Formats: sequence, structure tokens, C-alpha cells
Amino acid sequence: MSRYSPRILPALLAALAATEIATAQENVSMAASTEFTREQLDFFEKNIRPVLMDRCFKCHSETAEKVKGGLLLDTREAVLRGGDNGHAVVPGSPRESLLYTAITYTDSDMEMPPKTKLPESVIANFEKWIQMGAPDPRREDPDSSPANKPKEKYTNTIDIEAGRDHWAYQKPVKTKLPEVSDPDWPKRDLDRYVLAKLDEAGLKPAPEADPRTLVRRLFFDLIGLPPTPSQVEGFVQAWERDADAALAGAVDKLLDSPRFGERWGRHWLDVARYGESSGKEANALYPHAWRYRDYVIDSLNADKPFDQFVREQIAGDLLPAESDEQRASRLVATGFLAIGTKSLNEQNTRQFRFDLVDEQIDTTTQAILGTTAACARCHDHKFDPIPSSDYYALAGIFLSSETFFGTARNQQNRRATGLVELPVPDAKPPIDPLSVGQLIDLQYALYNQREQLDGIQEQAREARRSGDSDTAQRLQLSTLRFSGQIGLAEARLALYDEDGRPKPLAMAVRDREEPFDSQILIRGEEEKATAERVPRGFLQVIKTGDEEPISADESGRLQLADWMVSPENPLTARVFANRAWYWLTGRGIVTSVDNFGATGQAPSHPELLDHLAIRFMEKNWSIKSLVRELALSRTYRMSSTYDEAGYEKDPDNNLLWRMAPRRLDAESLRDATLAVSGRLDLARPVGSAIAKAGDGFVGRTVNEATVKAASNHRSVYLPIVRDLVPESLDLFDFADPSLVMGSRDVTTVPSQALYLMNSDFVRAQSAAMAVHLTEDMNLSGPKLGYMAFYLAYGRPPTAEEGRKTKAYFERFVDTAKQAGTAESEARDQALVTFCQALLSSAEFRYLN
Repeated sequence: MSRYSPRILPALLAALAATEIATAQENVSMAASTEFTREQLDFFEKNIRPVLMDRCFKCHSETAEKVKGGLLLDTREAVLRGGDNGHAVVPGSPRESLLYTAITYTDSDMEMPPKTKLPESVIANFEKWIQMGAPDPRREDPDSSPANKPKEKYTNTIDIEAGRDHWAYQKPVKTKLPEVSDPDWPKRDLDRYVLAKLDEAGLKPAPEADPRTLVRRLFFDLIGLPPTPSQVEGFVQAWERDADAALAGAVDKLLDSPRFGERWGRHWLDVARYGESSGKEANALYPHAWRYRDYVIDSLNADKPFDQFVREQIAGDLLPAESDEQRASRLVATGFLAIGTKSLNEQNTRQFRFDLVDEQIDTTTQAILGTTAACARCHDHKFDPIPSSDYYALAGIFLSSETFFGTARNQQNRRATGLVELPVPDAKPPIDPLSVGQLIDLQYALYNQREQLDGIQEQAREARRSGDSDTAQRLQLSTLRFSGQIGLAEARLALYDEDGRPKPLAMAVRDREEPFDSQILIRGEEEKATAERVPRGFLQVIKTGDEEPISADESGRLQLADWMVSPENPLTARVFANRAWYWLTGRGIVTSVDNFGATGQAPSHPELLDHLAIRFMEKNWSIKSLVRELALSRTYRMSSTYDEAGYEKDPDNNLLWRMAPRRLDAESLRDATLAVSGRLDLARPVGSAIAKAGDGFVGRTVNEATVKAASNHRSVYLPIVRDLVPESLDLFDFADPSLVMGSRDVTTVPSQALYLMNSDFVRAQSAAMAVHLTEDMNLSGPKLGYMAFYLAYGRPPTAEEGRKTKAYFERFVDTAKQAGTAESEARDQALVTFCQALLSSAEFRYLN
């Protein structure tokens, strides 16, 4: 029987409806004063404003001859206010927003734009924009007039010279080391800058961390794995003899470990928005993206100078090579420019190329320069001294380059390209070779499909000629299906040479035969290009004094790479030094690690940042030397001990009076779980699960289970398919592979605890850890609890923890025996449950 009577139900529904209306009105009211992040405003500028201007302003702006429906869309206040039918946008609620209803054509009386529905990718952007609160920097201006309407002819509004006054555009300066209150405290020069700031604020640094805490922190920070009990004990003993020598020895061993490249390579993959599919609507797999992943790991392990690392990723195909192996490596490096997201179903070829170039500009300038240059695509940058002409000077460089990203052609993918064949065959190909018979079968199947397609197309033409539209439409669907099958077959056949051997193929970039300068696109719209073209070049605000001219027969990528890593460029060394500081401490000296512009944060320790940047360059751009310098500092050695005086004066720890506790990132948490269970496979897999899956489209030609197969390899080798990131990573704030992510969110949500308690993975590793203790280590009795603690926490249990552990095992076994369980089985169950409790605990997940 229903809980509500028929008489009560209408009243309840009416109350709910009233509540929803009031909530919507409250959302609109609250949203009017909302502050948005730079990233949210960038999303509006790139994805929403150009569409409003192009498709809506003719009827819904102050410049319209007649405003229809009383609706204006040219300021945020007007959008929230809405028109005759109500609120156009209810921030956070697309389904309650009339604008969203109109563009999705879900109401036949309200379809906008009226003649042509917007592309699905654009509608998806509007939905995302509304969900994030409808960020919009436009404000009502009582003095606005048609005279302020954007012109079709571009005019630079930026004062470049004045823009150079911003701290980040001035060259790092070597300063005299500051005087400090305790000259014995610093271990490295960088410590003086930290202590000097604390002295100014009247604060004291936290005491040094104990050796067990420090070595656990060091292992996770440098290689992303926990130390074994024997490694902890060895460090503690060395520390007691000579703390400085013990730390230096441990740091050097970890830097020499191949695990270092896997850990720090993953950091760079966050910045490089590494993914193994195109994302967006089509979401085609990238079976060859893994080569770029391995290139990054190998570069970090080899301590490749960062300036060379950058040059190879921007222009590796244009650099001289001493061997075929080096040539292959440098071609793979340019995959940096090829692995981004792509709207493969974009019908307009010119629009697709400009969108591709925009993604490359956005990634390159954020990753290397900490600059949001892509915000100048539609108009001069609103906050930084970057005119649109600078954006299109860069665009000309990338438009003059051809991007090879592969993917199979079909009705969802109109933009498939080839791949670059490397000059060196794979020692271990990621896919199996084909026999002669298999190769002939594949060639014959393709021939057959083409023959059938020709026949169906002829039948469709005949049906159209005879006026049989139903048959023509049915045959057209068959044509699309066959075209997709042919595209996949062609893509598979292209993987092999004439003998059936897999070709060594890579995603890469090469110069076009005829480079050219770009026009400026007014409001970023490809059909509104200016007559004049912008010479290929760089950002004017950064003058290095050694810019090389770009000749007519070059794209300019090599000159761009050299300009980026010039010692006179004020950004590149600073940005990476700041990233390294963030990766080791959890907080950047500039907290907006991807944005050193006007809307980013100023450095908390500007002299320290300059010191690190200059040292980085002086040490031949050595990443390992930079990491070593930071890890051996007294600052890094501080404990995370809470201090009331420090918290009162500096609650956010901006001045670094202690090392803040940090949660393990997603990969370290998963890898540590596998490590303590004894099941971690440290071997590098050949290729990737995506390489074995081959070309295809997620959810259509490729089953999701194919890319979700279980693996005991390190997390850096798991398949990273956009919109299908493994659950064990996604739940714990893995980087969005579609964006430059120099810093990750750190959330605490119930789903994380539920995962640790209930997931098959954690339960399996808990059982494996129990087997590891009893069989691999041959332990029993009280030693089991002792060693389980040591494996999970890097320390033995305290006396109190030991007593509670003993009591737990006794109580568990007694209860199980009373329920009829055999004692041996009860002890096994008790150990598995105990292991899961450790793996689910806060101490396991956090570094102190």
C-alpha cells in the first residue's frame, strides 16, 4: 500500500514543485555574485562566448535590431535574468535552463538556433558550462553602446611594454643569500630563503622528521613505492651513524633506480595530458600513444637535460640525430603534440585544423611556460599581455606542421591520419606478426568489403533515381556500416609490412612541405578571417634577444623550441623548478603551477624561486640534480608536527614552517597496495593494453572490458583511455587526461572509503598480503601482526598497538570457532581482515 493517500500526494507534489522553483531562483540569485576560477572563465571564453556571438547575438543582444523574447545574452546578468519565458540559465542545472532546452531541441516550441541545430560537441560544452555554474566574466555596463561592438578588422589592444612589468616576465635574478637567525639550520642554500621568511614572521621551523617517517616520505616522493622493512632498518642504522650521509646515500640510490623515471615520468604525463584515446564524442583509441609514455620514462631515468627534453617534444623531427635509434626517439618525442583530444567527427576541415592547433598551443604554453596563451584565440587576452596577433603567430607555426595521430576512419571519424614509421624495428613488437596466410586473409576480406560497398552504393543510387527513399535510406545505413568496417580493416592492415611483420609506428609531427602564416580569426571563427596574415613568431612579451628568424621554408617549430629553452626566457626554468617543488612538498612556491600570469598567484618566496631556476640552468637543466638539491634540504627534512603558533600566523603553511601531511596520489596508493601484498610486477609491459586492442572506438567497436583488464604492473602502465580511467585511479583524483594538470585535486569522499572496504581489488590484495606473510615470509603467531604493520606503515607497531592486535586475533578466532569455523580457517580469515584494515587506514594513505 502507498505510504501517501491520494489526497496527500497532489499537495506533496505541489510542495516539491514549489521547492524546486524556489531552489532554481535561489541558484540564480546566488550565482550572480559567484567568483570563478581562471580555468572556468577560460572554458567560457574558448567554448561558449564565440557561439553566443556567432549564433545568438543577432536576436539576443543590445546590438540586435529587435531583441526577441525579451532575452539578452551579451552579459552574465542578462543571461541569469532571462526573458519572457523565464531564466535562460539556472547555474548548476542544465535541465532547468531554458537555454539548454532550446539548443537541445527537446521542446518543439523553443528550438534555437531556429534553422540549424548546434553540433553535439557544442551542446555538450553548454551543458558542462551550466553545470560548472555558468562562469562568465561579462558584466552589464550602463554606458554600453553599439560603438563597442567587436570589429571585423583586428586591432591590438595590448600594451606589451607595460605587460613586461609583471614579475614572471622578468629574468630571474641571482640575489645574495639572506641572513638568518640560526646559521646552523640550513643544509642547502635554499634553506636560507625559507628560514629568512620564517624569521620575518616570527615563526620557528618544525623539528626534523624521525628517520622512519623521512625514509617513507623519500621513497614515495622519488619512486612512488614504499620502502621494505629491511630498507627502513638499513636507513635508520645509517642515520644513527651519520644522518646527512644516510640521506644523501638514499637519495642517490633512488635517483639511480629505474623506478624514478616511472614516478617522475608520470608527473610529466599529467602536464602533457597523456591519454590513449581521442576523447570527446568519437573517442577513438590511440594504439601507439604508449611510445610517448615510454619515451618520457626513459628520458627521466637518463636524466636528459630538461631543455633538450623540451626541444625534442616540440621539434624532435627537426633535430639532427647521431643514430637511427636517436632519430626514432626524437620522432616519438613529438607525440607530445599529437596525443591530445580531438573532435574527430568535425565536418569542417579548416575548423578541425584550427581546433587541433588551439589544443597544441594551449598545452605547449601551459606545460612549458605556465602561460594561458590559448585565451587569445578569440580576442586579445583579457588579463595577460598576449594579443591575438601573438596567438596567431604561434598558430602559423603549428598550422605549418602536420600532426600524425592515426585512428581508423568511419562515419564518426572524418579526420583519420596516417602514422610515422620509425627507422628502427621493435625488439619486441606490441602485437604479434601475421603469417602469410593471415595476411592474405586480411587483404582478401578488405577486397571483399570494398566490392560489397560498391554494390550497395550502386543499389542506393538506383533507389534514389526510382524515388524509393525508404530503400535508399536503408542502403545508406548499410553503406555507413561497411565504410566503418573497411576503415578498421585498412587501419589493421597498415600495421604490417608486406611480410606480415608489425611496423614500428608512432604518433608524431612533421613540417608541411609548404609552411604558411596564419590569418587572425575574428572571435576565433574560421569563416571570419582577416585579410592580413601574421608572420610566424613567438610571444612578444618575452624578449630573449636571441630569437632566430623563421625562414619561408620552415614551420618555425625548431625556433620556437629554442626560444622556449633560451636561458634568457624568464619562464621555462621557473615553471619547472616550481613544479618540482610542488611534486616534493605538495605545494608550489607559485600555487597556480600552470598559470604564472596576472590571474595566477604570486610566489610566496620569489627569491627562492629565482635561486632554484638559476641553479637548475647552471646544473645543465638536470632534473635529478634539482630533485637531489630539494630532497637534501633541511626544509624537506622537517616533520609535519602541528604548532599552534605556526598555525595561528600561517594556517595555510605558505611560509613552510612544517612539511604538510599529504595523501598518497592514486598511483602510489595502488602501487603500494600491490607492493605490500607481494604482487607488484615491476617489469615494463611491452606496449600497452590499448596497443593490443588496436584501432577502434570505445563503446562501439571496442568493448570497455578490453581496456579494463586486470594488471599487476605499475599504475603508470595502465591504459589511460579518456572518459574511461581505471576506477582505482579515478576515485583518488587522478589527473584529467584531457587537460594540462600540473596539480591535482585532493578530495575525501565516501566513495573512496567504500572502495577500500568493498572493491575486488583491495580484497584480493588483502588476501595476497596474508599469503605473502604466511607463505613467502614463512611467518606465524605474533610475528604476523608485527610484520603486517611494518609492511603497511614502514614502522613496527607500538606496544599498545601490539596488545590490541593480539586481542583482535584472539577475539576473531574465538568468535569464528563458536560459529563452527575451523581454527586454522578462522586464523586465515582474521589475518586477511586485519590486512584489509591496514590497507584501508589513513596512515597507509598518508605521508607525514
